[in-house]
Amino acid sequence: MKLHQRMTQNLILQNIAKHISLDENEISYFLSILKEKKYPKKSIVLKEGEICRTINFVQSGTLRAFYRNPAGKESTIMFAIADWWITDMSCFINQQPAMLNIETIEESHIYHLQKEDLDDLYLKIPKFERFFRIIMQNAYIREQLRVIQNLSLTAEERYYIFLEKYPQVEKQVTQKQIASYLGITPEFLSMIRANKNKQALS
Repeated sequence: MKLHQRMTQNLILQNIAKHISLDENEISYFLSILKEKKYPKKSIVLKEGEICRTINFVQSGTLRAFYRNPAGKESTIMFAIADWWITDMSCFINQQPAMLNIETIEESHIYHLQKEDLDDLYLKIPKFERFFRIIMQNAYIREQLRVIQNLSLTAEERYYIFLEKYPQVEKQVTQKQIASYLGITPEFLSMIRANKNKQALS
C-alpha cells in the first residue's frame, strides 16, 4: 500500500485501535473491503425508502441524519463529524428500507462498509464483533441520554450540550437544522442565541 493511501486511512485505523488490536494481515483485509467515496456538499448518502446497505465512517466532513414526516417536516436525529460512524442502524442490521435520510453538510470523505462484508468480517476476524458491539452500545447509550435530556432539560440547556458535543458543527449547519435537532422552533433558538450573546457581553 502506498504511503499516501495509508495516511488517508489512518484515522479509521486509529478509530479501530481504540477497542481492538490488528496485525498487518488483518489491517490489509479490513481496508480491502472498505469502499471509499468523496461527496460534495449537500449530497444524499442514504435516502429514505432505500435499503440501508452500509455503515459509514466519516474520514472528514460533516453529515446529518434526519427523519422527514408525511407533512414534510424534518427532525434531525444526529450529526456525524470526522472519526464518527453513521447509519440508519435498525434498517442496516435488518437490511430494510431506510427510515432516515443521511446527507453531507459539507464536502465529506467517507468509507462505506457493506452489510455482507461486515458479516464476512465477523467470521474472518472475530475480534471485529467486539469492536462493532462497542460502537453500537455507545450509540444506544448516546441516544438514551438524549431522550432523557429532552425530557428533563430546558431547550437552553440542551443547546449548550449541543455546543459542547458539536463545537464545529454550529458553523456548518443552518439554524433550522440545529432547531430540528433540539426539537424547538428556529425562532426560539434565535432567542436562546441572543440571550447567550448578551450574557457573553455582560
